[in-house]
Amino acid sequence: MSGPREFRVWAPIPDSVSLVHGDTTTAMEREAGGWWQAWVEWPDPSEGYGFLVDGEGPFPDPRARWQPRGVHGLSRVADPDGFEWRHPDFRAPPLASAVIHELHVGTFTPEGTFDAAASRLDHLVDLGVTHVELMPVAQFPGARGWGYDGVHLYAVHDAYGGPDGLRRFVDACHGAGLAVLLDVVYNHLGPEGNYLGRFGPYFTDAYRTPWGEAINLDGPGSDEVRRFLVENACMWLEEYRIDGLRLDAVHAFFDRSATHFLEELSESVRRLGRRLARPLVLIAESDLNDPRVVTPVEAGGLGMDAQWSDDFHHALHALLTGEQDGYYADFGALADVVTALERGFVHAGDYSKHRERRHGRAFRELRPSRLLGYLQNHDQVGNRARGDRITSLASPGRVRIGAALVLLGPFVPLLFQGEAWGATAPFLYFTDLTDPELGKAVSEGRRGEFGAFGWAPEDVPDPQDPSSFRRSVLDWDEPGSPPHADLLAWYRRLVALRRNHPDLADDRMPRVRTDEPREHWLVMERGRIALWCNVGSEPCRIPLDPGTAEGLEILMDYPEGCARVHADAVEVPPDGVAVTLLRG
Repeated sequence: MSGPREFRVWAPIPDSVSLVHGDTTTAMEREAGGWWQAWVEWPDPSEGYGFLVDGEGPFPDPRARWQPRGVHGLSRVADPDGFEWRHPDFRAPPLASAVIHELHVGTFTPEGTFDAAASRLDHLVDLGVTHVELMPVAQFPGARGWGYDGVHLYAVHDAYGGPDGLRRFVDACHGAGLAVLLDVVYNHLGPEGNYLGRFGPYFTDAYRTPWGEAINLDGPGSDEVRRFLVENACMWLEEYRIDGLRLDAVHAFFDRSATHFLEELSESVRRLGRRLARPLVLIAESDLNDPRVVTPVEAGGLGMDAQWSDDFHHALHALLTGEQDGYYADFGALADVVTALERGFVHAGDYSKHRERRHGRAFRELRPSRLLGYLQNHDQVGNRARGDRITSLASPGRVRIGAALVLLGPFVPLLFQGEAWGATAPFLYFTDLTDPELGKAVSEGRRGEFGAFGWAPEDVPDPQDPSSFRRSVLDWDEPGSPPHADLLAWYRRLVALRRNHPDLADDRMPRVRTDEPREHWLVMERGRIALWCNVGSEPCRIPLDPGTAEGLEILMDYPEGCARVHADAVEVPPDGVAVTLLRG
């Protein structure tokens, strides 16, 4: 990488920009459109660089590929072409047939690195997942954090292993037959180490997000801001061979442009996929319940391939745990789970008690594979005060009911790290902000947030305390010991059934029956596979369709061996579940 090298940076705000490298400062030349450019001799590949902006700085490169000294340090050049890929011909399986596993690199293993995570891929292969979804890996402050306060969107978090560490992980996944999805955050940036505003109008005060300044997607200078984000997305997909992106909280994209940012991003990724001859996908997190998010661009939509379904999660969680606080106030009835399974969204234009207004829009004729279904994810675990998992909130039977509805249901299933074996480690909210005032504000804000729900301050873990991070690290001795091994076996059987039985590949909403208004049981039928769930406190006999008892075989049940097929009904114990196959 030695020799003459060109450096360019978009900085329409300052009157002067200089490149700092080693002991040398080189004045840059202004170009059209707010860009600055300089050619310099680059003798040392390990040399850091940055930009003086109107004499202040140096600040890191907004498009730096590597920040080995953290968010405040000088940037380093990273060669995207220097890595030798061992599995360049890998192609991801279709999203409609996926089983996704979400993981956080820092807590997935005690080492907290890409290489250590790669050493555990055999667990994911044995579980039967097809896609690994990484929580954000763009450089964020400190060594530990969720990654949603990233500030260097082009740089791979150095504590995880930096650019080549990510490439090794992706290559290892592809070698194991696993596709890789990456969570990216384009709705805001974190507060510490965020120097973009020094260079250009990346942010706007016309809107506000829950996390701070909104990204400028439709104001003056927004063309280059949008380009910055689109090219970042394409970088992950091309330079790191990521197979798809999960876009954080797209409901916090404020864009009144005639062409919405998501539409522009979708079209750019489609073009890239055609050029690379690889299937690339975009998955949105959206709480809008708006089917236009996952409607193709040519049909007037925003072009996302799928979105997370919080309605399905909330309906399932509230039913299984009985919780009714916050947004769970809109859920809790068995009928809500039925509605989610039958029409995708629970709220499709009807009144939401939590929002105190009507919410959502009908899913219409869209396929259920446009939605991801889950019992747990990083948000639904980590945004609880104590990061507690479903296994500490519901009975073993109800946990298995939830897992079966996710893994045998119509939506693309997503599992969270440790979920399959009932990990005892919580997933707490943790940060490593180096700015003392910011760290104090985050800690106090967390206590205040949960204090409003009656939590004593001393009972809310401090995000800045390193123990909050350490407690969240998975214990890899658990999967092989009871009761964890029993739950893991249940998950493995469900995943295997989903992947191997053709009726569970049918991309249509299932037939669902229940004993409404009593709300004791639910039956979900997908072709010849049926799921029988009893969420009541007494054994129940669920009516059979006439003439079907003779060909009905119980494939798996919990408690094991307790379900019975009678001439006119299937008997299921309380908090019990059975999976059947209709033969003939």
